[in-house]
Amino acid sequence: MTTSEKKLRRSNAIFAGVCGGLGEFFGLNPWWFRLGFLIALIPGGVPGVLLYLLCWLIIPGR
Repeated sequence: MTTSEKKLRRSNAIFAGVCGGLGEFFGLNPWWFRLGFLIALIPGGVPGVLLYLLCWLIIPGR
């Protein structure tokens, strides 16, 4: 295992660090992931909340 390998981890960001961790892993601004979760909230809120909670449970913290 080299030091250049990326690991998906939650960051110490706004709420639970899910979007920040995804942003660091994929090399994108976390704002895009926050926007995606907000868009997923539009059809009644359940899909976005469940997806975020699932990511929060699956992605390990720092």
